[in-house]
Amino acid sequence: MFCQQTIAATLEAAHKGYDIQDSVMIRTRDGATISAIVVRKKGDTTPKPVILQFTIYVRDKGRDIRTTKESVDHGYVGVIAYTRGKRFSQDEIFPYENDGNDAYDVIDWISQQKWCNGSVGMYGGSYNGFTQWAACKTVHPALKTIVPYVANRPGQGLPVENNIFVNPNYEWAFYVGNNKYLDTLVGDDRQRFRKMQNKWWETGVAYNRLDSIDGTPNKWFQRWISHPSFDKYWQSMTPYKKDFAQIKIPVLAFDGYYNDGQSSGLYYLRELQKYSPETPAYLIIGPYGHFGAQRGGEPILYDYKVDSIALFDITKITYQWFDYVLKNGTKPAMLKDRINYEVVGANEWRSAPSIDKMHNGFLTLYLTDKKSGNFYTASSKKPTKKNYLSQEVDFTDRESSNNDYYPEPLIRKEVDTSNGFLFISDPITEPTIINGSFLGQIKASINKKDMDIGVTLYEVMPNGEYFHLSYFIGRASYATDITKRKLLSPNVIETIPFSNSHLVSKQLSKGSRLLISINVNKNPFSQLNYGTGKEVSTESIKDAKEPLKVKWYNDSYVKIPVWR
Repeated sequence: MFCQQTIAATLEAAHKGYDIQDSVMIRTRDGATISAIVVRKKGDTTPKPVILQFTIYVRDKGRDIRTTKESVDHGYVGVIAYTRGKRFSQDEIFPYENDGNDAYDVIDWISQQKWCNGSVGMYGGSYNGFTQWAACKTVHPALKTIVPYVANRPGQGLPVENNIFVNPNYEWAFYVGNNKYLDTLVGDDRQRFRKMQNKWWETGVAYNRLDSIDGTPNKWFQRWISHPSFDKYWQSMTPYKKDFAQIKIPVLAFDGYYNDGQSSGLYYLRELQKYSPETPAYLIIGPYGHFGAQRGGEPILYDYKVDSIALFDITKITYQWFDYVLKNGTKPAMLKDRINYEVVGANEWRSAPSIDKMHNGFLTLYLTDKKSGNFYTASSKKPTKKNYLSQEVDFTDRESSNNDYYPEPLIRKEVDTSNGFLFISDPITEPTIINGSFLGQIKASINKKDMDIGVTLYEVMPNGEYFHLSYFIGRASYATDITKRKLLSPNVIETIPFSNSHLVSKQLSKGSRLLISINVNKNPFSQLNYGTGKEVSTESIKDAKEPLKVKWYNDSYVKIPVWR
């Protein structure tokens, strides 16, 4: 009894000064319910702007209340709403699918409350970043601004990267979908899913049978992999193409060079710039991972000590932005221009009017067949004679894997030369900054109908160590259109363009060289594309009887954006 009274007294003291409605239910237009918490300053009846978080993560005993109180402390009303099926909502849980329409309905309900002055701002990271862009599929008049951190983009980013399904979202589906809160027991059971992944890799069963290996049906996973193209299922969840033209509200986004889903967050900004260039959209980006970006940086990233100037107070800047947009305040001083980025290794922030104007040129390197020590030459001159390098990939071999592209650690003493090909440039002779997303064009012929490729970019520093700059993985059959699969013709030279690599800004040391790795993606961490032309999720090791044979032609090239 004494313990219960003590806890009650502690909670009462913690909530003192706040009016908390923790069991609000909001009805959507199609009859579903959304569970929400509203926090206001006790005794203050003045209508105020509202700061909304819309999330699938239910943490209502700690962080959720703390962050809504934070909004109140900054002079707003704080609201956190949980996606359909979560907390007190009795509906089914289907991540991504209803959040755009539901966000509209939540904002509509907020706008009609006497404590709202008609203005709503949204913020939050990862899934919460996605829900903000989902809310912009059809912008409610009361929504005045969004502040997405490392926003997800369903269908391209996670659980898919350039049409290749990657594994991390498999267990995430159980974590958010198993109950009304969060299934932390499942979420923390890394051994279970590592065992499942390894067994799938070792046995060679089809990717769509992952849940059979695990022993628990995963309806969300099966739903996602039934849409390998970026089709209407994915397109309906967030703004797509001309949807961006009607987004006129100010946007402040945060992202990281080493955020796994970076292509998601930057996609939104690129499309907004394309379809609505007059919309005031800003970006702050630096050497951060997915979670570090949501905290304003991390001193050590993948064993690398980041520049001290890269760390910042993300909460302070977020509320400065809200004050600027919703209260006619001063724009955050950090926003010198639309794109604000930290130059790794230079310990300085720079700015540019757009992502495309971060660079003032390209370094074009051809992937030649000419040897250069342990590597091949990456030449600034196009080869005069067409030739190729041959690679054979045996998908029945599970002792070795291809394409070690993941940037952990950021600096390594050696790179894998056992498979694929690596191409090295001449030394850098003048101060140069890699600034943006590298792109290129692969010329290749294969004996099958498809393959998944990986391209990784390193700086070879003067001391001989390798700094991981950026990477790309993607499916060749979707290279020209992510919405429609176009199979390759066997034994015909095909052109495979790529561009959706991870953006980075890095000061290159004088004497450094660039190293480009090109490889076939074959490892336990994503789908295996056996090249038959069948739906990749249905292919198995039975489809691997004949090895994949690739001819990489020497007129393939990579274009690296630079600032000189």
